[in-house]
Amino acid sequence: MSETGLLTNVDLTTCDREPIHQLGYIQPFGALVAVNGDGMVSRRSANLQEFLGLEAPLETGAKLREVFSPEAIEMIRSVVEDLRHEDEVERLFGIDLLGDERLFDCAIHRSGQDLVIEIERHDGLLHADSIASIRPMMRRLNTITEVGPMCEYAAEQLHALLGFDRVMVYRFHPDGSGEVIAEAREREIDGFLGLRYPRTDIPAQARELYVRNRFRIIADIADKPVPIEPELSINGKPLDLSLSTLRAVSPIHIEYLKNMGVRASLSISIIVRGKLWGLFACHHYAPKNLVFSQRTTAELFSQLFSLVLDRALNQERSDRRDVGRKLHDRLMTRLAGGASLIDNLSNVANIIGDAIPHDGASVFVDERYVSRGKTPTEAEFRKLLPALNSGETGAIFATDQMGDRIEAARAFEQRAVGALVIPVSRRPRDYFILWRAPLAQTVNWAGNPEKPVELGPNGARLTPRKSFETWQETVTGKSAPWTEDECEVAEMLRVTLLEVILRLTDEAVQERKRHAEQQELLIAELNHRVRNILNLIRGLVNQTRHEAGDAASYAEIIGGRIGALAAAHDNVTKQNWSPASVKALIENEADAYSGGKTDRIIIEGADCLVSPEAYTVLALVLHEMMTNSAKYGSLSDSTGRLMVGLERAASGDLTITWRERGGPPVQAPKRRGFGSTIIERSLPYELDGEAEVNFDLTGLRARFLIPARYVSGSQDMQSEDAMDEVKTTRAEVDASVNAIPTHVLLVEDNMIIALDTEDILRGLGVKKVTTASSVARAIKALQEDAPDFAVLDYNLGQESSDPVAQELSDRKIPFALATGYGDMNDKFADLGAMGILQKPYGKEEVASLFASDDQSG
Repeated sequence: MSETGLLTNVDLTTCDREPIHQLGYIQPFGALVAVNGDGMVSRRSANLQEFLGLEAPLETGAKLREVFSPEAIEMIRSVVEDLRHEDEVERLFGIDLLGDERLFDCAIHRSGQDLVIEIERHDGLLHADSIASIRPMMRRLNTITEVGPMCEYAAEQLHALLGFDRVMVYRFHPDGSGEVIAEAREREIDGFLGLRYPRTDIPAQARELYVRNRFRIIADIADKPVPIEPELSINGKPLDLSLSTLRAVSPIHIEYLKNMGVRASLSISIIVRGKLWGLFACHHYAPKNLVFSQRTTAELFSQLFSLVLDRALNQERSDRRDVGRKLHDRLMTRLAGGASLIDNLSNVANIIGDAIPHDGASVFVDERYVSRGKTPTEAEFRKLLPALNSGETGAIFATDQMGDRIEAARAFEQRAVGALVIPVSRRPRDYFILWRAPLAQTVNWAGNPEKPVELGPNGARLTPRKSFETWQETVTGKSAPWTEDECEVAEMLRVTLLEVILRLTDEAVQERKRHAEQQELLIAELNHRVRNILNLIRGLVNQTRHEAGDAASYAEIIGGRIGALAAAHDNVTKQNWSPASVKALIENEADAYSGGKTDRIIIEGADCLVSPEAYTVLALVLHEMMTNSAKYGSLSDSTGRLMVGLERAASGDLTITWRERGGPPVQAPKRRGFGSTIIERSLPYELDGEAEVNFDLTGLRARFLIPARYVSGSQDMQSEDAMDEVKTTRAEVDASVNAIPTHVLLVEDNMIIALDTEDILRGLGVKKVTTASSVARAIKALQEDAPDFAVLDYNLGQESSDPVAQELSDRKIPFALATGYGDMNDKFADLGAMGILQKPYGKEEVASLFASDDQSG
């Protein structure tokens, strides 16, 4: 329970913090009835009979239409149809509930399965006056553009409209605490303007309730609350009064208001974009009940005020963006021509100081540290780096007490205690930091924030204090806080400084920039293809799940299909994503199933090249055909044969015929699986081609047509050359068993690629593999235990492997370069590498390196 007295409607009761909206009591200036879906009374307030002047009580189970007039029932039914969302409340004003010309106001909402009707007496004169007052208030409010004056005007207007002794605008700070930023009051009472309130002032459950129900009134703390009968439903649950305008108040809160001298209070939520921005908080020192129409008008004003406030806050954000843009322009002008941030810190800090006041500034870029003003020394700053580097990449970090966040900062807290840390790179981390010196501050709290509640003579329950003196706290060891505006400007500054860093003119940065541009081009080129491949694999995984009987068969099937895609992808990437050989594709698939008996698979006709977008589709089809032949068809025994014919028509279309002979008798499958779908539908669906499969008893026959736009020409000789190359590579692998080095140094900054390459090396017989992800670690590994051979990924994030290559050359240790770029021939020669691995590479490519090494030696 809050000590402060500002939020006079916090819904807490005993120490267990049970919410009051489930206690089952309402305030006596109205009555309540709840009906179920059949229109029968399920709950009612104990004062309902007296409040309505009924001759007989309205008992549970009675029909509401037996008491309310038909016209009233029809009006209630019409508004109930508009209750389409969970937290909606509909209102009826001046309704003749009983048909006796007495008028009432009603608030209607749903609570679980019940419809809750809250009833208050209607005041026709005040109703008309309240509605008429809204338009001039909003007309004047719309002319105010700044948040402060807008809140002051709103407080004054509500003070005049509602007649409360004090009306305050209370705003929440980002840390959850709050502050009175505007106030209108009678002269003879104390002011609360400028007072701060701890975050415990409003518990989380109360904040949630303020979002759901904007309005909360306590008409008279001396009123005796009226119980809801029955207290519990047949299911043992109380009636949830979260949306009620009449719900009663915690006894502790009543006691607190008595201590404060307040007799009535009112709170209206200020909600901006669905979040609780603040409250209109009102006090009165005598009983005060607003009729329902007045409260509705005040609530409407709050909603309209929230919209105007949102517009003003948006303008503030726009103004901050303008400041950021001007700051960007000034900095870029100052640093034109590639001037270094390190060498221009003084000028940069002066420019930034106009937007973000500070007492010192530091820059840490490429392991260099410079500073001006009140800052830590280089040694002190370097002790902060481990903690700073653990933070979120690319996110600014602001604190007014650095020592509380990083223990090492206590060493210089007499000079600099507040920090606004702006990271200006990813790896290695570079930083631009603004510092603030310690500043003694005086904060006016409405009561001691460290003593929100205390146990009293009432046992294990909260007892509100009786003193409401302003409590001043002198805060030391902190700087002036970094405001929300300053942090937003700092975020825009981060982008500007990042641009400045990238414009540095030293040779290392220029070299990294050149390779970064190459990488961006590569990423842009491959991004679409990679996404398509990932989606294709996900589809294969999902569809294969439906046809695999167990985990082992699932792994075998999905592995084969992904392997077929990988092989096809290798063929097209080896030619720089150019058309690839159909014969090579068939032979690769055949080699996996023929067990070396290639004479059982005959390929007839001239080879053709197929474009990459069709090649992977064809690869899946041929894989499924070859798999079925190996399991059920001509390749499933020792005598069968497979004939694949290639024929190109005058139109340019490529026809592939598939004929199996000599295998077991063929039967059409009883169930169509995903493999059959791939065979029969892939080419027609994706390429507008054709697919036809016939299950002849003597052997399966199939015909596939690839449209001419995907076929580029005959390539008989290239196919033979490709197969000769494959055979030569395999021969080299076999011949290089004795040439495998004992110890290989692998330098690769991608962990997955490193693990895969390490497995390949060990699979080839390498006894020891030392991995390093950076130049420094690689040099250290070289010095500790020299390898027999090395594989270097040339681009290591923000650095290249040039120093490692130079060290290897000096030691006369053979090495190969690995790269994803296609223009590395010059670098290959300059560094003295004995081989190159074009990514993506596999076991055969790695093995060929050792064969080359053996031959060259």
